[in-house]
Amino acid sequence: MTNYLEFEKPLAEIEGKAEELRALARSNKEMDVEKEASQLDKKAETLLKDLYKGLSAWQKCQVARHPDRPHCKDYIEQLFTEYTPLAGDRNFADDHAIMGGLARFNDRPVIVIGQEKGHDTKTRIERNFGMARPEGYRKTIRLMDLADRFGLPVVSLVDTPGAYPGKGAEERGQSEAIARTTEKSLALKVPVVSVIIGEGGSGGAVAFATANRVAMLEHSIYSVISPEGCASILWKDAEKMREAADALRLTAQDLLKLGVIDRIIGEPTGGAQRDGKAAVEAVGKAIEAMLKELARKKPEALVRDRRQKFLDMGTKGLAA
Repeated sequence: MTNYLEFEKPLAEIEGKAEELRALARSNKEMDVEKEASQLDKKAETLLKDLYKGLSAWQKCQVARHPDRPHCKDYIEQLFTEYTPLAGDRNFADDHAIMGGLARFNDRPVIVIGQEKGHDTKTRIERNFGMARPEGYRKTIRLMDLADRFGLPVVSLVDTPGAYPGKGAEERGQSEAIARTTEKSLALKVPVVSVIIGEGGSGGAVAFATANRVAMLEHSIYSVISPEGCASILWKDAEKMREAADALRLTAQDLLKLGVIDRIIGEPTGGAQRDGKAAVEAVGKAIEAMLKELARKKPEALVRDRRQKFLDMGTKGLAA
């Protein structure tokens, strides 16, 4: 069953009518409705292209949060082989919102880390909707230490509304854990590449996207705060999220202009949720290209360039 977004309602009606016709034909073998159904399919295909040709910032937020988009687990299963997960921060607990471990990418050993939201009610609760606690960030630091020790590139997959804001997380040092993860990312002497596959929310995302190369899927978002949170602070009204989304410049297209990210990965027509396999393959090609760009850089150059990248962030767009 297709999950339609708010702005996709006209599309839902057309595709629904085509399905109704085919259902009638299945129940009555004498009916020939394929011609009418095919016409509706063509109309739906044209409408889908038109809808996704000019998405607003808020509509991109909706697409980035779509429950059917491929998540971290899907990318790891399809792009990496010999994945060996590592659990726990050796201090408090294991955070299931963070997946990570040793793996092979195109037969090359790497460390892969990412936030996993889950696909249904049970797994979303288990994964805490992709919102990491302090132990998740400390597990990430542990994985990054392994990468540095053995000279393994780090691949991170970002998909989180932000770090978990609960009382227990704050008591265990949430902000300190995020800051130390970012500090560790900046100091790694191995190539670090990051892909924002859905939501990139707040410092919880920055800690994973402190990389030499950062890519975003075409309809993903990356921002210091969610549009709803921004609207609540600036206008005291969460319903102003559309205006906030425009003001935040959180789309991949805006962030490429600002120099915050390095490349945009195209999505299938209708978003990654309509063709997950194609989206995963596109991300795989981007990761391969980014790792190739960094392959010949010396450790000192990797650290220097990564730090300079963040010092220069935003100046490109301001100068223009």
